Amino acid sequence: MQYWLLKSEPNTYSIQDLKTDQTTLWDGVRNYQARNFLRQMQVGDRAFFYHSNTKTPGIVGLAQIIKANVVDPTQFDPNSHYFDPKSTPEQPRWHTVEIELVKIFPKMISLTTLKSQFTGDEFHLVRKGNRLSVMPVADSIAQFILQASSVRVDDRS
Repeated sequence: MQYWLLKSEPNTYSIQDLKTDQTTLWDGVRNYQARNFLRQMQVGDRAFFYHSNTKTPGIVGLAQIIKANVVDPTQFDPNSHYFDPKSTPEQPRWHTVEIELVKIFPKMISLTTLKSQFTGDEFHLVRKGNRLSVMPVADSIAQFILQASSVRVDDRS
């Protein structure tokens, strides 16, 4: 099992939205490096849910990958903000994953806390100027986050 981080602005799609939906397709990613990370995800991997572009950004929960290497349908919809006219059903350019909620953290792990614990070389999230919406998380960092959030890996309540 690998760990990942998925960023979302809470006014676009929040952890509470995932709680309501229980599962969601993580569509609309249009950065090639982030897309490549999405392509590496496997069923059973875990993803930290990060609220960005908010007064206090931070990690607010944990999700699990339930479907991997899914073709992102928004690339084919001309009415979608994420439409890609160069993509075709025969040769899709954008793939994603489906996730399900594992746990909303009882307390957020703030970006400030993460910056106090890790350097940009250790954790891309805290690197100055980082705008990547999907990234891998090293196991040691994942264990810190889980411990700081008081969540066990097998805790699904």
